[in-house]
Amino acid sequence: MVSSPTLPGYRDRMRSVLGVYLVTDEASCAGRSLTDVVMAAVQGGVSCVQLREKTLSTRDFCAKATTLQTLLAPLGIPLVINDRVDVALACGAPGVHLGQSDMPVATARKLLPPHVFLGWSAETLDHVAQASQAEFDGVDYLGVSPVFATPTKTDTSTPWGLQGLRQVRAATALPLVAIGGVHAGNAAGVLAAGADGLAVVSAICAAAEPALATQELRTLWEQHHERK
Repeated sequence: MVSSPTLPGYRDRMRSVLGVYLVTDEASCAGRSLTDVVMAAVQGGVSCVQLREKTLSTRDFCAKATTLQTLLAPLGIPLVINDRVDVALACGAPGVHLGQSDMPVATARKLLPPHVFLGWSAETLDHVAQASQAEFDGVDYLGVSPVFATPTKTDTSTPWGLQGLRQVRAATALPLVAIGGVHAGNAAGVLAAGADGLAVVSAICAAAEPALATQELRTLWEQHHERK
């Protein structure tokens, strides 16, 4: 569990939570159950799991979120709910991630318990320019999206690339998690460009062995931080 933003070392703990950040995509799981893939990722060293289910009904989303929260909470792996503050409240998830078209950050912060951490997507330089206000409103980290082009999200802005990621890093002290086309082959460059965490979808969900794929990303993340 990440502690209060008012406590010393909070940002460092937040950066650790972001380390290897699995974003679920059941369609990429090659017929395997989402729960099996998530638990394999846990075995490989994933640091948090975002449940992203844009097509499920509220009832089914709540059921899936509750199942994952029940599995992950005893293991100390935070569950992050994408978009839906109501679902996060219903299942007791410790994290929420909001996109640009979702509930305003300040409103979400008022509704959520103080211990629930809050992420916010930054897709353009205009969004990055709003980071200070977003942090004031209660954002704990930024999701820089998309770093590279990716087939799992087709409604995104022009990819940032590594140079764009460096610009974001220079513009804010908030912890950053990079998402969009991130995999073991480019993860070292993404971390070197300023990301604190690696958010991955198909690199784990579609992997033949999700535990090994996660372990490889985890090793790259740990090696980067050992060199800092």
